[in-house]
Amino acid sequence: MSQSVETLSDADLLGLVVGNKTALRMLQDAGGSLSALLNESQASNGLQPKMRTKLQVAKELVRRSLLETLRQRDVLSSPASVRDFLRMTLTGRDYEVFMVLFLDAQNQVIESEEMFRGTLTQTSVYPREVVKRSLFNNAAAVIFAHNHPSGVAEPSHADELLTQSLKQSLALVDVRVLDHFVIAGSGLASFAERGLI
Repeated sequence: MSQSVETLSDADLLGLVVGNKTALRMLQDAGGSLSALLNESQASNGLQPKMRTKLQVAKELVRRSLLETLRQRDVLSSPASVRDFLRMTLTGRDYEVFMVLFLDAQNQVIESEEMFRGTLTQTSVYPREVVKRSLFNNAAAVIFAHNHPSGVAEPSHADELLTQSLKQSLALVDVRVLDHFVIAGSGLASFAERGLI
């Protein structure tokens, strides 16, 4: 294939996996957006097992393509790619996941790690472990993200306290915290945009 995945339209990208006619029908049902289709928790209901598998493959291909983009560009110059990657990675889980994007001095992704996994309503995050992984990855900055399976993308007071604790711990080893995202379905809240970082 001579065309880059990034330059393909949503319909063309999905068409590679499920066929063009099916892709057009599915995108129309989802309002025309591949992200909306792949992130819908109900997207696979009523589909044949083979089609569900193809959708999961499509979601993983898009997620990997977005991660590759983040590894080659300054994440601050492509915030939409960061948001799309995090939505693709965290939406649809029925338990909380806390993940970290480790960035180099040019704000390009070195590594993306799901560091902690919890229950429906909470997950335990250990600042010491985040600092260790930041040093291991030789990170200059980090972006945090976690999901709210409840469907509400509002940061809790506990989320704010955790972010401040992590920021203080990482400051001791000269690692900057650029943002912390809370993902819930298609909703997303940014700590940086709300002045909480």
